[in-house]
Amino acid sequence: MLNIHNLSVSFQGEYLFEEITFRLGAGDRVGLIGKNGAGKSTLLKILSKEMEPDTGQIAADKDLKIGFLKQDIDFVEGRTVLDESYQAFEEIKKLEKKLEQINTELAERTDYESDGYHQLMVDLNDVQHQYEIHGGYNYQGETERILQGLGFKREDFGKLTDTFSGGWRMRIELAKLLLQSNDILLLDEPTNHLDIESIIWLESFLNGYPGAVVIVSHDKMFLDNVTNRTIEISLGRIYDYNKPYSKYLVLREELREQQLASQKNQEKQIQQTEKLIEKFRAKASKASMAQSLIKKLDKIDRIEVDEDDNSVMNLKFPVSVVPGKVVVEAENISKSYDDKNVLQNIDLFIERDSKTAFVGQNGQGKSTLAKIIVGELDHKGSLKLGHNVQISYFAQNQAEYLDGTKTVLDTMIDAANEKNRSRVRDILGSFLFRGDEVDKYVRVLSGGERNRLALAKMLLQPFNVLVMDEPTNHLDIKSKNVLKDALISFEGTLILVSHDRDFLQGLTNKVYEFKDHKIKEYLGDIDFYLEQRNAEDMRAIEKRDKVQKEDTKNANSKQAYNDQKKLKSLNNKLSNTESRISKLEKELKAKDAEMASDYEKAISKSNFLEDYQKKRKELESLMKAWEQLQEELEMNS
Repeated sequence: MLNIHNLSVSFQGEYLFEEITFRLGAGDRVGLIGKNGAGKSTLLKILSKEMEPDTGQIAADKDLKIGFLKQDIDFVEGRTVLDESYQAFEEIKKLEKKLEQINTELAERTDYESDGYHQLMVDLNDVQHQYEIHGGYNYQGETERILQGLGFKREDFGKLTDTFSGGWRMRIELAKLLLQSNDILLLDEPTNHLDIESIIWLESFLNGYPGAVVIVSHDKMFLDNVTNRTIEISLGRIYDYNKPYSKYLVLREELREQQLASQKNQEKQIQQTEKLIEKFRAKASKASMAQSLIKKLDKIDRIEVDEDDNSVMNLKFPVSVVPGKVVVEAENISKSYDDKNVLQNIDLFIERDSKTAFVGQNGQGKSTLAKIIVGELDHKGSLKLGHNVQISYFAQNQAEYLDGTKTVLDTMIDAANEKNRSRVRDILGSFLFRGDEVDKYVRVLSGGERNRLALAKMLLQPFNVLVMDEPTNHLDIKSKNVLKDALISFEGTLILVSHDRDFLQGLTNKVYEFKDHKIKEYLGDIDFYLEQRNAEDMRAIEKRDKVQKEDTKNANSKQAYNDQKKLKSLNNKLSNTESRISKLEKELKAKDAEMASDYEKAISKSNFLEDYQKKRKELESLMKAWEQLQEELEMNS
């Protein structure tokens, strides 16, 4: 499908990766991993042909289609969610315009016996055939299914994309990619803006995707659930194994241990051979043996141990002063944006040293409540902070607040005070900004590097309550693990907005789910929350299964009888509709053949063209009825 051979890319004289080679085939679901700045996004740009490599070749199958989900996207203003999503069907939209033009001309013309009218009828038949082949009768239903899977509601379909946040726009772009018949999907951080339910849906979709998928993600659980292969970029090389992320780590560590053991044994042999050479050199009679051993030594392939980039940031959040027992007390909190009601009569009680997670779909008010707590948004209702509460806030777009024209060092010095200014370089070093890297301008940093700088900047101010909104976006897996360990060890109060299940596991002791302007409390960690939610879903499934079994066993059950009767009626209607469609298609095909054979003779028959047009309209009406019946069956089955 796609062959990458001896690919190299360098920046400012240093290689991101050098002479890497691999192949992508159908069914490959590759997790592309590596620390921030290793070259993951660069490699995706090269595979999508947005960027040229310094050296190397990419060989692709003819007509190979590649879809690329980037982190930065542009939207045309004035389109609705559905209109923007329909842009995925470029060929179908062209055919729709042609159909509209031909039907308009046919409606306006009365010269039924002319060659021009005959040609229009032939064109209409051809375009309709192409429209059907390209899925023109199904694409709208498929679009709605994908959008709903990604969290959109039906009432959102007609809204302008301009009114949605960047996260929701990213979902629309993802929907367009999933709707296209691409052979390869390149996904750069697809879960960054998705809530937990949408991530689970996306996992299911990708697991059934027939093409190849390459995913850059720092969500360990997502990689484990979706990928069957891992390619790691590390220190300019790649390590490629047919294992998902966690199994790859175990395998790679086992291989490194084997390499180390083999290298150790080889070193012993080399040392023994070198001793013999030195011993034999001293004797003239043994000189030839010494030369023989030297040649043997030169021919040995030295065993190399895979290098591992173990550089990680060092992070610890100190607590300033001990606050009162109650940290946040909120009553009847409500917040609206114009006509959109986000939160309604929310009560919240946060105690000292608690660790709380805010979860739920995007747009349900998680970030809004976080901003209300830190005093960034006005609101209705009462909110009180406890005695000696000092809040530090990490916003979802915290990295965007950094000044791109400043260097890393200047950013920190400007934020420091007299007491901690002397520690700035030490803090930067612990966040992997060492040597000349502190002189880099913020604008050239990767997303993960900016997040690390934003975290480092937080340590310059005292706090005992930490409010963090999606802090793991753009952080590599090792950095995320360091951040998680630091938050587990943090002796203050934590409020964490996150959709990252792996990151949340074992980190919080309370979960608030945001849904329909309200919040619901779960007294446990994210696993407990998901277990509770899944239990509710399973009960619903079990209830449905029970009804279906009773349909078979107990025909006298009123509910079962009604359900069965409705399904039977729908199936009968669908079967009759399909029969009528088939009959009409045969009749129209016969008329098409008749006109193609002898047009003048065909149209001379009484009411031939009127009957033809009538059957065409009836066929269009039946196709719409068929789609509606299919939807009803899906809803009731």
